[in-house]
Amino acid sequence: MEYGILGLIVLILDIIAILNIIQSGLEPIMKLVWVVLVLALPVIGMALWFLVGAKRIA
Repeated sequence: MEYGILGLIVLILDIIAILNIIQSGLEPIMKLVWVVLVLALPVIGMALWFLVGAKRIA
């Protein structure tokens, strides 16, 4: 349980990011790219989405 609480927090934030991506107004291919990025690089992908991706479509 080395990553217990921190891993759970990252998991929850990744799920929120993926749901946010799916509900966004992006084109389907861009949604797929963002979801793959978040799944492949959980911390970096999620941070990039909240810092760059979400603001770009707003």
